[in-house]
Amino acid sequence: MIELQKCADKEQWDEYVLEHGGHPLQLWGWGQVKAAHGWTAERIFAFDTERDDAIVGAAQILIRKLPLPFRSFAYVPRGPIVEELFRNDFLESLATLVKRDYKSVALSIEPNSFEFDIPSGWKRSTNKILSPDTILLDVSKSESDLLAGMAKKTRQYIRKSAAEGITIKQVRTREELEECLHIYRQTADRAKFNLHNNQYYLDVFNLMDDYSPVFAAYLEGKPIAFLWMAISADTAYELYGGMNEDGQTLRANYALKWHVIRKVKEWGLSQYDFGGLVVGGVSIFKQGWSDQETSFAGTFDKALSPTYSLWSKGLPKAKAILQKLRR
Repeated sequence: MIELQKCADKEQWDEYVLEHGGHPLQLWGWGQVKAAHGWTAERIFAFDTERDDAIVGAAQILIRKLPLPFRSFAYVPRGPIVEELFRNDFLESLATLVKRDYKSVALSIEPNSFEFDIPSGWKRSTNKILSPDTILLDVSKSESDLLAGMAKKTRQYIRKSAAEGITIKQVRTREELEECLHIYRQTADRAKFNLHNNQYYLDVFNLMDDYSPVFAAYLEGKPIAFLWMAISADTAYELYGGMNEDGQTLRANYALKWHVIRKVKEWGLSQYDFGGLVVGGVSIFKQGWSDQETSFAGTFDKALSPTYSLWSKGLPKAKAILQKLRR
């Protein structure tokens, strides 16, 4: 039998996530970011009452208030972390908690796994939040093996961009970060996608701290491309990235990404996640880094309200809120 308890200890929480192969989006700092921008973050431990109250599961749940009739939506990004024996009980207990405390229309989870045996009462969601399809590199492999798995053109562009007088370093200050955000705005205008306000990204930088390193490629002292990661003990996960016109011309994203892959390998992480595949040139670029794609299990819902069918069919307001869940 398990018992749920809310966790209020950042150090205890992160220690558990890191020691049990948790995803960066389950770290305390990611919940703090979301909590600073309209969400509620609950960190829940499951204790085995028959085993000296050993912790057997953990889930960081993000809850967003919704307009009536939905009330709220609860979401576990790349989680939960739980021993298989207790998985179904833990999921049901989490669903009971968010229904009781937040009157949520649904609990949605996106397991950090490639397969998921759907429990009774759950269903595959029609509304994905994170893309299940991605490029996932095993960075425990040697550099030569990683290069061998890439497209020939990718290897060529890595060498070419590295010879263009580009220097790469980790971004350490707010001023350096704001230069990267200027590039990000240019990238968003060019590719026609929406951004959060600057404060959101400053909060990611400050609240995730060492678990969210940013790297930038510089030409003559000015940044021309950047790549922003979230990391845990095992996983490096791409959050954001962009280039200006000089970065595009010099294909700086190739030298930059290879630098970051080598860096997280040096840090002892085991996998590098490209943050999902979407339609267009960005996916084509990502696909050049590996000879195979990876698909996570997907998104799964537990309906908690009679209004769930309306939610799942994607009313315009519900869709608009769902979009704001994205990174």
